[in-house]
Amino acid sequence: MARFSNKVVLVTGAASGIGEATARRFAQEGAQLVLADLNEKGLDRVAGEIGAEAVLTHATDLSNADRCEETIAATLARFGRLDVLVNNAGKDHLGRVDEGDLKDFSVVIETDLYGVFYMTRFALPHLRKSRGCIVNVSSVSGLGGDWNHSFYCAAKGAVTNFTRAVALDEAKAGVRVNAVNPSLVYTPFTAGMQDQPDLVAKFEERIPMGRAAQPEDITGVIAFLASEDARFVTGVNLPVDGGLSASNGQPALS
Repeated sequence: MARFSNKVVLVTGAASGIGEATARRFAQEGAQLVLADLNEKGLDRVAGEIGAEAVLTHATDLSNADRCEETIAATLARFGRLDVLVNNAGKDHLGRVDEGDLKDFSVVIETDLYGVFYMTRFALPHLRKSRGCIVNVSSVSGLGGDWNHSFYCAAKGAVTNFTRAVALDEAKAGVRVNAVNPSLVYTPFTAGMQDQPDLVAKFEERIPMGRAAQPEDITGVIAFLASEDARFVTGVNLPVDGGLSASNGQPALS
């Protein structure tokens, strides 16, 4: 399947986890890729393992507006267009509101929310030209609350509603904007949680399918939302959560 032949796809947070798996999925479907992340070594590893000639890596800090603008400029300089933006980069903080540094809150908001805003803002003029699309990686934590994740919930809740708002604004320009909202995914991003078996057990107990996701469980849905198969889908925050959201907010905890 080559749904993205001759399409340029930019994936942020592409050095590991969902971003890496997303890059691999789009490469399998024929895309030309721009991989952005702060982890330059990780980007080089992913690009080398993908092995595609049409891959540009760009080490960047997604919390910095100038660096985000540079990433879009580098994309246009290399490929001349942009068709799909996947806003995936993010940071987490485990703890209550009064735990951790005030700076910890800023770091989460600046990466998880400002990064999505900056990349969207700078990408939109080019996506309007290509009638392209955006897929944001939000979270079920952006649809409802989670224990010990108030910083992250604040950021992802904003991304969820930002997705809806931009979708409304850009629909007539032909730009679709959607989000996936995963539950717990086993990646380096959630390593801190995985070190706490009791906490992981509580999260998995809430998931009707009885397990957390692997990155590849998310990437097919991202690719669908970016494809022509979803050409009449915009403004959607799609839970990819093993049935968690089907409980209507009632946690399956004993």
